[in-house]
Amino acid sequence: MLIEIHMLKNYPPTNLNRDDLGSPKTCVFGGSNRSRISSQCLKRSWRKSEIFADTVGAEYLGTRTRKFPVLVKDKLVEMGVLLEYAEAIMPQMSAIGNKDAKENKKDVTKTAQIAIYSMQDIEDIANVAKAELDQCKNVSDVKKIKVKDIAEKIKNAKVRPISVDIALFGRMVTSDMFRDVEASVQVAHALSTNRVIMESDYFVAMDDLVSGKSLEDAGAGMIDSTEFNSSCYYIYASVDTDILAENLAGVEDVPGLAKKAVEGMLNAMAFSDPSGKQHAFAGHILPSFTLVECKDKKIPVSYTNAFVEAINPNEDGGLIQNSIEKLLQERQIIRKDYAVPVKESFVFCSSRYSDKVDLQNFLTVCGSYEEIIQNVISLLP
Repeated sequence: MLIEIHMLKNYPPTNLNRDDLGSPKTCVFGGSNRSRISSQCLKRSWRKSEIFADTVGAEYLGTRTRKFPVLVKDKLVEMGVLLEYAEAIMPQMSAIGNKDAKENKKDVTKTAQIAIYSMQDIEDIANVAKAELDQCKNVSDVKKIKVKDIAEKIKNAKVRPISVDIALFGRMVTSDMFRDVEASVQVAHALSTNRVIMESDYFVAMDDLVSGKSLEDAGAGMIDSTEFNSSCYYIYASVDTDILAENLAGVEDVPGLAKKAVEGMLNAMAFSDPSGKQHAFAGHILPSFTLVECKDKKIPVSYTNAFVEAINPNEDGGLIQNSIEKLLQERQIIRKDYAVPVKESFVFCSSRYSDKVDLQNFLTVCGSYEEIIQNVISLLP
C-alpha cells in the first residue's frame, strides 16, 4: 500500500533551512519566488524528533555518523575489552564501510563516508572485532590485525536487521559489510503556497559593561543582520508500506514495528519542525490541514500544482483558507481527469477553517489529528 501525506503548515517569521549564505532557501515555481525547505532538512527534523523516538522506541533507531570507530570502541569497552585494545583497533574500524577498505590516516575516529548504522550493525562488527582482540597478547598484536581479517568474517550483511529510520529513509553504502537499503519514504522539498518576500532583521548585541553615559563608553558590542520570511508551506511525503516491511525483515514483529514507523512519521510531520534559527524565531507550528490518501495501486501524485499560481494572502479567505481550497480543488481535478484509484482518504482541518471549506467530497473527515493516525494504522496488516 502507498500512503501519501499532504500537509499545510503556516509559519511566522523564520529561517528554518539556510543556504550557503545563511539566507532562507528559495526557488522559482510558477514564475514567482517561493520559500523552500529541502527534503533533507525535513527528513532529518522528523528522524531526530523526540516524538518520533518516543513513538518508535529509541532502541529501534540508528545513528548517522562518520564516527563509526568510536561507536565500535565504546561497544567493545562495554563488552569488557580493555580500553587500550579498543582504541588500538580504531584505525582498522575507520576502514570499515569504505569501498577500498583504506584506513583514515588523518583521523582514525572517522570513516571516509557518512552512513546510518543500526545498533545491530555496531554489535555484530564489535563481536567480530572482539574475537580478533581475544587472540592478542598486547597492543602491538592489535595493530597487526588486518581489515580483511575482520571483513572476511562479517558474513551477515544481507540478513542483518536494520533500524526503523534506515528502513524508512534508506541507506547507500559502498561496502559489502553493510547492505544498501532502498528508502520506503519519498519526501518532496516543501514549497510556500504564497510568493515569498524576503526580509532582514538588523540587530545589535549590547555590552552589559558599556554604560553609554559618555561618547567613549557608547556603542554596541556587535552589529549584524539575519534574513527571514513568513510562508505557508505545502509538505508532501509518501510511504510504501510493502518496501517498509521488506526492509524490516529480520526484526521481531515486523507488522507491529511497521505500524509504529508509520505512526512515528505522521507524528513527527505534525509535531516537529526544522531546527534552523529556532532560538531566534521560535517558529513552532502545527499543521492547519492534513490529507492522507491510501492507495493499493501505487501511483504517487503530489498536489503541488495547486499552487502554481501563488496564493494571494490579501484575497477573501486569506492565505491558509485559500491554500486549503486550492489543494482540495487540485485533488478533485486529478480524480476527475485521471481517475487515480484511492482506497481511503482521511482529512483533518483546524477548527478555525473546518467550517469554511468543503471537506465532505470523497473524504473521511476526522475530528482530530490522532483520529487520522488511527485510521491509517487500522489499514495496515
